[in-house]
Formats: sequence, C-alpha cells, structure tokens
Amino acid sequence: MTPSLTLRHYLEAPIAHSHDHAQLVFGLSGHLDLEVDGRGSQVRESSVMVLPFCAHHACGSRDGSRCLVLDVPTEHWVLQSLGEHADASRRLLDQPARLTLDARQHQLVQWLAHSPVEDPLIVQQGAVLLLTSLNHPQAPQVPGRRLPYAAFNGHIEKHLAHPLQVADLARIAGLSAARLHARFMAECGQTPMDYIRSRRLQLALKLLRETPLPIGEIAERVGYTSQSAFAAAMLREFGASPGALRRAT
Repeated sequence: MTPSLTLRHYLEAPIAHSHDHAQLVFGLSGHLDLEVDGRGSQVRESSVMVLPFCAHHACGSRDGSRCLVLDVPTEHWVLQSLGEHADASRRLLDQPARLTLDARQHQLVQWLAHSPVEDPLIVQQGAVLLLTSLNHPQAPQVPGRRLPYAAFNGHIEKHLAHPLQVADLARIAGLSAARLHARFMAECGQTPMDYIRSRRLQLALKLLRETPLPIGEIAERVGYTSQSAFAAAMLREFGASPGALRRAT
C-alpha cells in the first residue's frame, strides 16, 4: 500500500467504521465531530486528528466540513520512508490524539490541499513532510481558565453587521492582542479573526435555514457588503453556496 491524500467533504450523515491503516484528518473548514474509541473530539481548521490502526471511529458534521485526509500505509512504509523520523512517527500513530497545528504546519496543509493530490510524487513527498512536521513538539496547552467565549459570541452577535477587530475581543478578555492570538491557537486551533469569521458564517447559515430573508440581506446582516464575497466565504466554510445551503434544509 502507498500513501494517499484526499480532499473530503463530510456531511451530516454519520459514518462509523475502522480501517487497517492509520489515518490523519486535517481540518480545512467547518467542524467535524469525531468519536474515537468512545471519546469525543472535534476537527476544525488548523487542527488534525490522529486515527491509529484499526481504531473504531464515528464522524459527522452538522453543517458540513472539508478535510485533507492522509491514509498512512504499513509500518514498513513508515520505516522505509521516514528514516530517523520513523520511530517518532510510529509513536505518533500509535494513540488517538487531536493536535493543534502551528503556522508552518498549517501552511503546509493548505499548500497540499491546493495541489494535485492525484500526483503520486506529491502524495509521497507530502505524506513524508506532514508526518515529519508533526514529530516536532506541539505547543503546550494553556492552563487555567478558558477564554470567555460566551462573552465573545454576545459581542459578535450584537455587532454582527459592523466591522470587528481582534482588539475588541482582547478588551473583553483583558489580554493583549498577541496574547489573545496565542490563547486562541492553543485552545481551539484558530486565530481570533478566524473565530469571528466562522461565528458570522454560522449565524448566516442559521438565517438561511430558519428565515425567508433574501441572501443579499443576510449578507448585509452578517457584515458583508458584497454578496459575491459572502457567497465565496460560505463556500470556503461549508463547501456549498448560500443558495445550495438553503435548498438543503
């Protein structure tokens, strides 16, 4: 078996299975709910889920999720292809885990997601680079109280149609913008601006599904002055246009 890289769009219908190889699921957009050996987790942009050999797992996405999936071949392939990194990769693939990607790992995943993943050379080298990059120590989780997400959400909803800045959330949390950025990446694997954007689009999806408002009006309500920019943002986040998302209800 050789490695494979595939772009997948997970929808609401749950999937439950196991497979005879290890797998890495990298979030690109949306939120993928995963249960691995009875323990729940979630994959979103800038995070990856490690699924070991034969680990039983179930997954589904209420609003749709796009992921880059690496199917890792046999242990022999790992030993043959990764050289001095092989032992670390074998340890990585031995236990289920959700990891937060740093900026360089995120950039690598995005580059591969926009590459011709049917090219055998790109797949081979991409698999090696992804596994090798994950062998480096992950940023430690930030101890103590979590960020005040309920307060963030309330502020975003109150000012949904207006420009929002990282400084707005930093003031609510009582942190500097740089410290807030680090806390967001450690706690939920995304930047503060990504969080604001994702929250806007989640609320837009709710309006599409629960109201008859015109799409242009919904775009304005969630802060998009251009309907085309709104449509492009929804496509990136949920893998479908606003019209298609409305028709899917």
